[in-house]
Amino acid sequence: MALFPLISTTRERAGVAALLVALVVPVAPAAALPAAASQAAAPLPAARPHPVCAPPAELRQALRTLTERDRITGAVVLVKHTNAAAPCGSWTESAGTADLSSGRPMIATDRLRAGSVTKTFTATVVLQLAAEHRLALDAPVDRYLPGLVRRNGYDGRHITVRQLLRHTSGLPDYLDTPEWEHFERLRYRHFEPRELVARALDLPRPSGDWHYATTNYLLAGMIIREVTGHAPEAEITRRVIRPLGLRDTYWPGDEIRIRGPHSRSYFTAEDGRLTDGTAWNMTFGGVGGALVSSPDDLSRFISALFGGRLLPSAQLAEMRRTVAADPDRLWPGARYGLGLISSPLRCGGRWWGHAGTVPGGHRALTAVGPGGRTVAVALNEVPDTLLAEQDFLDVVQTAFCEDPPSRATPPIEGKRQ
Repeated sequence: MALFPLISTTRERAGVAALLVALVVPVAPAAALPAAASQAAAPLPAARPHPVCAPPAELRQALRTLTERDRITGAVVLVKHTNAAAPCGSWTESAGTADLSSGRPMIATDRLRAGSVTKTFTATVVLQLAAEHRLALDAPVDRYLPGLVRRNGYDGRHITVRQLLRHTSGLPDYLDTPEWEHFERLRYRHFEPRELVARALDLPRPSGDWHYATTNYLLAGMIIREVTGHAPEAEITRRVIRPLGLRDTYWPGDEIRIRGPHSRSYFTAEDGRLTDGTAWNMTFGGVGGALVSSPDDLSRFISALFGGRLLPSAQLAEMRRTVAADPDRLWPGARYGLGLISSPLRCGGRWWGHAGTVPGGHRALTAVGPGGRTVAVALNEVPDTLLAEQDFLDVVQTAFCEDPPSRATPPIEGKRQ
């Protein structure tokens, strides 16, 4: 099991393109970029209050399809509008349970492991450093990490920082090593980034121009450390997490349990039993996949990023310059920028964001679409069939494309005041 942005096993990735091709539609031009922003995160401005509305029926049904037909333990989606003219500020819907032992429902403020959504946080800080002229996106990796990537045909003198962030470096994923075929046997083990990069360099070169590899982001984190003199986790906290007030978002380090209110997560073990996978040492993910967060926090983060509060316009434009992604690793029509996935919507336009999957069973997605609508989705069990993957993507499509409701309801269940 790897820190893939969405598709979680080799078997699933091999056939997903054929089954998801119907989701690809012609797309409208992307929305204009926001105006220039400061290089550091600015405090979130006070927003005009919106009513909180009941979820549309189609979204409710899409979630229930995941939990009833696909037997996903629990799912929740949070939709927000940043447009002050929108009739509803936010709506949420959940299905299934957050905890099988208690039957407690999923809520949008529960914490979970965000997986590869972490990569967008890391890319944001690399681009902040580029804006500060402390690193160059087109500089070779070897300038910052001399000699680290230079064996088995891999050469950091010919790989750029930009290629790391875009997954066009040609480097393999350390999570493709044979030991990760039995991922649950490694769930309590500590890993160091250099150890994992070294394992990746022993693997043969991947085919194709684009290859998703968390190896790239471990190297990006090492570059942050070299440039700033601080741990990348500390820099991301200082520059992004703390200024935005993301109080559910933190680095777990070697701590295997999730602090505070959270959903449990579940996976199917080697013996075929559904197993609680909440306790996990996430050092294997590092700045490529270790963050704990919540749908509410992830929505705030992606809104701040595309609202121009984290990056100047030039760097946000760099982030949005994409290449075609391998449909066997994502899905047809998906493109990848610098720590961002771009995907077509059936109602026109594209969503921009990232998804993440961790071996214990959590899956997260956060994205922004046309008109400033943000969507955050959380599952506490990873879909294990191609149909279930398609149903998950349908939840995302529905959350973006269904008309907002107009009936006001009480605040989101579990919302902290």
